[in-house]
Amino acid sequence: MVRRGRLAALAITSALVPFLGAGAQASGGGGGGAGAEGLHLVPMEEITVPVVEFDRVTGALRFKLVLEAANAEAAAKVTTELPALRAATVAAALEFARLNVSGLRAVDVAQMDHDLTAAIHASAPGVSRVLIVEVGANRG
Repeated sequence: MVRRGRLAALAITSALVPFLGAGAQASGGGGGGAGAEGLHLVPMEEITVPVVEFDRVTGALRFKLVLEAANAEAAAKVTTELPALRAATVAAALEFARLNVSGLRAVDVAQMDHDLTAAIHASAPGVSRVLIVEVGANRG
């Protein structure tokens, strides 16, 4: 019974995500208004890492990031370096999940943001901000 409720919640969330993302893109740029030329966003594909508690996998942490580059040249460089940035992000996320994620509490997104930003800045100084646009954890 609980599984059916989770699936229904996941289906509703999945159905709403495209609408939420479309609204964010429409308001974020492309219109040529004041400041539009200063926004350089590079999206990353969703990342999923296991949550390990007491030497066994107890769930998964999944998230999506968007990297904000300082300028167009930095955005182009970040785009070509995405595989290396993904590897650095996965390593940082594995450590974060090991230390901070549990089935008994909510994900500390502020700490996650801090850890992932530090890892990405070490690999790509041209990234001015790391934006966590989606995060979730489930027990498995």
